[in-house]
Amino acid sequence: MADTRRTFHHPFKPYEIQSQLMTAVYDCISEGKVGIFESPTGTGKSLSLICSTLSWLRDEQRISLDHQVNVEESNEEPAWILEQARKQRTESNLQRRLELESHLAKIREKEAHQRIQYEKGEPLKKRAKVDSDNPSSELADEDQFVLDDYESETEVKGSPTSRAGSDGFSIASLDLMRKLGEPVEPTREDPGLEFTDELKIFFCSRTHSQLTQFVNELRRVEFPKIPRLEDERECMAENVQQESPIRHLPLGSRRNLCINPGVVNAGSTKAINERCLDLQQSSTPQEKKCPFLPNKHNEVLVNQFRDHTLAKIRDIEDLGVLGKAIGICPYYASRASIKPSEIVTLPYPLLLQKSSREALGILLKGHVIVIDEAHNLMDAISNIHSITVTQSQLHRCRTQLRAYLLKFRNKLKGKNRVYVAQTLRLIDSVSDCLDRLVSRSSEEALVTVGDMMSGKGIDQINLHKLVRYLTDSKLARKVEGYNEHVTRQASSTEEPLSGTTSLLTHIQGFLLALMNPVAEGRFFFEREESRSPSLRYLLLDPTFHFKEIIEEARAVILAGGTMSPMDDYARHLFAYVAKERLKTWSCGHIIPKQNLFVRSVSRTQDGVDLDFSFTKRNSVPLINGLGESLVQLAVAVPDGLVVFFPSYAYLDKVSVQWQQTTSGSENIWSRLQNCKSLFKESKGVPGIEDTLRQYSKAIDEGKGAIVLSVIGGKMSEGINFSDKLGRAVVVVGLPYPNLHSAQWKAKLEYIEQSTMDRGLSSAEGKAAGRDFYENACMRAVNQSIGRAIRHQKDFASILLLDRRYSTPRIADKLPGWIKQSFEDRKAPATFPEIIRGLRDFFQTKV
Repeated sequence: MADTRRTFHHPFKPYEIQSQLMTAVYDCISEGKVGIFESPTGTGKSLSLICSTLSWLRDEQRISLDHQVNVEESNEEPAWILEQARKQRTESNLQRRLELESHLAKIREKEAHQRIQYEKGEPLKKRAKVDSDNPSSELADEDQFVLDDYESETEVKGSPTSRAGSDGFSIASLDLMRKLGEPVEPTREDPGLEFTDELKIFFCSRTHSQLTQFVNELRRVEFPKIPRLEDERECMAENVQQESPIRHLPLGSRRNLCINPGVVNAGSTKAINERCLDLQQSSTPQEKKCPFLPNKHNEVLVNQFRDHTLAKIRDIEDLGVLGKAIGICPYYASRASIKPSEIVTLPYPLLLQKSSREALGILLKGHVIVIDEAHNLMDAISNIHSITVTQSQLHRCRTQLRAYLLKFRNKLKGKNRVYVAQTLRLIDSVSDCLDRLVSRSSEEALVTVGDMMSGKGIDQINLHKLVRYLTDSKLARKVEGYNEHVTRQASSTEEPLSGTTSLLTHIQGFLLALMNPVAEGRFFFEREESRSPSLRYLLLDPTFHFKEIIEEARAVILAGGTMSPMDDYARHLFAYVAKERLKTWSCGHIIPKQNLFVRSVSRTQDGVDLDFSFTKRNSVPLINGLGESLVQLAVAVPDGLVVFFPSYAYLDKVSVQWQQTTSGSENIWSRLQNCKSLFKESKGVPGIEDTLRQYSKAIDEGKGAIVLSVIGGKMSEGINFSDKLGRAVVVVGLPYPNLHSAQWKAKLEYIEQSTMDRGLSSAEGKAAGRDFYENACMRAVNQSIGRAIRHQKDFASILLLDRRYSTPRIADKLPGWIKQSFEDRKAPATFPEIIRGLRDFFQTKV
């Protein structure tokens, strides 16, 4: 039963479902559970998450403070002694806090003195200003590209060569960090100011734009500041402020936070990462290093950045502006703010990659994790830990490495020559494997590690030692640096090459995947017209990579507008979590029930079955019947009509068929254009924003508009079709993945086998695979249909065009707020009945 006395400090009077969501989230955190929460977009989900999590945080701070004072006392002591002891503990707690405030004041005074001294000298950013415009200018001497001496014994003895720094990270962590372009040297904190790791909320979402929206909501909330005991308030009097603000920190990548123009203009994310790391190498002359990098000489600027960051709620762009104003790198300086912060916002990769957490110094133990837009969490984890190399990348890398070896063969000593030769041999073996696959006619195939390591002499290579060597020796940077040097000389320019990335660094990441456990991933050959043939490592099981987060965090919240079907999370992400620790919650929409019109359409007006299964969807009568149905819907629906197709290929096929003239009459495409302005989403074509502007303009001008888009495309996520922009959302067919593809075969085989490994039968394993397959489809459908309703007064219709939507197995996988309207229908309505129902629906609304 909800605690009606609980205050969540919502800036507005919350709707009932918002109060229910806040209570459910608060209880989930209090009980230390893993929660899966579904709250449709437009229900104020973000604000509810903020209010519930920070209310819990403030209450937990109060409990912690009470515990410090109200320790266990003996009942044998007189009451006055117990009261005196309690008062002494209160005063002691007050004294500690006053001492901390005094300490911070001294630090600020010290920083002010240091700042005066610092400003008397020539700032580092000015000393290096000339070089900051061209930070990757090269030394004329080619010896800079020669590898340092390397002996394999150092791998075990832990010499500086094997540690590659004094940061304390393991070799495996450093390996992944370099692969992902993460720094390997942590930012030093002011030794005079020791922050404890405050209890905090980590809020994670897919993109920085989504996080910026969250920060804007965070600014709207006013919370009682850190609570204290009544006795303490009396003691404190006016010595300490009664309130302190929410301490928020946004974290981001170099692409978001770098302020060095010579680095941030490098092009791709990998190029930015590598250029930044190159400027930190010990071999880089001091005058050529990045002038904004934190070091022992500018700690005062790091502390100033920290203080300003926590002083007010900022988004990721604000941190960039702040870094420029202070003259310190926001990417590295922000790490000093992690411990004292109360809420940290960060994108998926920074939380889901262990190497990124280690690099940032993020500790999850005992903290609360909130992952928003979590409907694609399993896919996100798999994508982060998967990697693809193309045939052209392998060939170019092989050419670069051979040129490097030819140039410096006589200067490479000891193990360097052996390991460089082994690297070339391994790349040759992988490249030859891909060349053999290309010569065959198949478009895709499952590839084994043995297939890729079948080259001459490969059996003599210790892959673990080789990958460690690639990490420690920085071979990839040496090869890429030499290649860039040669290219620049050939073009007679001193300008840095924009957008260059290290091929060997990327391929090194692929070689790492060769050492992954066979059970959790597979290798595939892929051939697509749009790119070079490739080898892809695909992570099949995201469980292991998310398990550490679950085990360390106090509580984990997965939230989204379309989390249904929820079974997948329990079966394939949290299979090891006890059932009593899992909590699922779903709510209806904030709109009145009469503001939503939902129907499944099984037949056209002419009696053509709407069955868009793979074997039937190319039928010309079916495609024409679909077009005729859309023409009638376009007449019945005012303003904007959004139509989602299962794939770009099918949308293109349908569009071509509709533009063909039959029997001298006007074709379907023209008839749709006569009803409303017609727009079409195309795969890989830029300008989606321009299409949306034209779509919106046509609606505003009163003609109305239709946009043909694709489930899983750019318009199916992150774009709001509210009010007139989406009076109807039409879904054509079911976007099932290709069941015959090598990747989906491997996925389903893995699910079936892992289900049986848990002691279930073969039939149950196949059923689990089928559910996973259907859920992948329906999660994409649910994400698309959630585009229509965005606020309480909005109204729209949702039409599901396929007979399979009327079957209980599929209908049960729709979100709860959709099923509420579905349940009123005892049997599928005929098309004329649906048209009449639409007209009646909009007559009462418009």
